[in-house]
Amino acid sequence: MTRHTDSAYGDIQHREIEVNGVRLHLADQGEGPLVLLLHGFPESWYSWRHQFAPLVAAGYRVVAPDQRGYARSEQPPAVDAYTILHLVGDVAGLIAALGGGEPAVVVGHDWGAPVAWAAAALRPDLVRGVAGLSVPPLPVTGLPPLAQTRERFGDGFYQNYFQRPGVADAELAQDPRSTFRRILFSGSGDRPGAERPAAWVVPEGRTLLDTVPDPEKLPHWLTEDDVEAFVADYAGHGEHAFTGPLNWYRNIDRNNELGAAFAGRAIEVPALYVAGDRDMVTALVGPDATASLLDGLTPELYRHVTLAGAGHWTQQERPAEVNAALLDFLQHLDG
Repeated sequence: MTRHTDSAYGDIQHREIEVNGVRLHLADQGEGPLVLLLHGFPESWYSWRHQFAPLVAAGYRVVAPDQRGYARSEQPPAVDAYTILHLVGDVAGLIAALGGGEPAVVVGHDWGAPVAWAAAALRPDLVRGVAGLSVPPLPVTGLPPLAQTRERFGDGFYQNYFQRPGVADAELAQDPRSTFRRILFSGSGDRPGAERPAAWVVPEGRTLLDTVPDPEKLPHWLTEDDVEAFVADYAGHGEHAFTGPLNWYRNIDRNNELGAAFAGRAIEVPALYVAGDRDMVTALVGPDATASLLDGLTPELYRHVTLAGAGHWTQQERPAEVNAALLDFLQHLDG
């Protein structure tokens, strides 16, 4: 186990821990009840940099792992080592190792949200409250099968495009600095035309990064230092920097098969959902389907918060509003 302090965002301790057969890097700060923050694609613990200080000041221990295959954490070589059950197993292992025998609050953004929702559904003994950012509550089976997205958007839809072995891996790893600039900007509420979020569909013969511009100027919430922090987090895996994260997408159909045993299982712990009105995910899902998912899967829903003008990178684009919503939710749980 190694430790060092990240002075840029206070006394955040960085260390490694082995759970569920995989070595995970953790950013860890504070004392008190455990709040576990799960990032999405293609991010790292650093996407939660603005949440540590407010939650720690409120009396919580905040832990943000680099999830399995991402950034500074280990990349298991097998594609099928990234199923939703592996990911929930990682969460269960972290709570058992860090929670002092008590259940935790689990917060997830993007891919981290389906993991958080599934952990709450399958292990309510370990999760006392769950918050999802961007991605609404989903059945334990996870994202829709690839055949459905292919029929709706075509073979170039990014989730289907990511299935091609080695293709997106090489594209995204060729220039990670450009990759992060392009993806973070294109998914944000600050992108021109963001009031009509794009579906990330790759035309035949082109690449994903061809479809998103490298901005001349970054949005106010994202600095060049932030981009460099993400680049540094991914540097250890070299040309395979994005293979672990992409393997999450390569288990979409497998997750549907594995989750069949839990079909219809609701999330029976208090829940919070926060999303931007310019988020491409909420645009793709649609307001009616989102409302149906919230009604059907989260009977203990506390609040549904919509952030005007925010895009996909919820906690980075609107840290003050997200922090306020999380603190209100935590107060509700502990009140």
